Amino acid sequence: MKQVTLLFLRKENQILLAMKKRGFGEGMWNGTGGKVDPGETITEAAIRECQEEIGVTPQNLTYAGRLHFFMPDDPKFEHDCFIFETQHWEGEPAESEEMRPQWFDITDIPYAKMWPDDVLWMPHLIVHELFTGIVNASETEVISHDIKIVSNLQEL
Repeated sequence: MKQVTLLFLRKENQILLAMKKRGFGEGMWNGTGGKVDPGETITEAAIRECQEEIGVTPQNLTYAGRLHFFMPDDPKFEHDCFIFETQHWEGEPAESEEMRPQWFDITDIPYAKMWPDDVLWMPHLIVHELFTGIVNASETEVISHDIKIVSNLQEL
């Protein structure tokens, strides 16, 4: 199972999403993130991916959730995703070759242009509820899911 990260910047009643311009998830809004490289901690990977994708250095990351993703069309696809959020970073979000960042009001998240499972777990992230779960989905539909609110998450 591949370890991956997702990171969301937050300010007041807004969340930063980025339009994926190429590769996996192209054309969808998402947080920054990607695979954990060998020798790298999960937190280091989340920070590095944010730096590479939108040019900011996140600080004081909060572990918000953990999801295991599977895709029915690809039996080898297994992602163990660690989800973070933060209200602290250095720099200003900027477009890169890979992503175009944009702030959204938390009441106006563009779920129709996101992965289909995001609507199932992102509301928990928005209200700071910790969550874990399993999601089996394609790019267009959720096949099955089991997402639970938890009182704590195992420390990384």
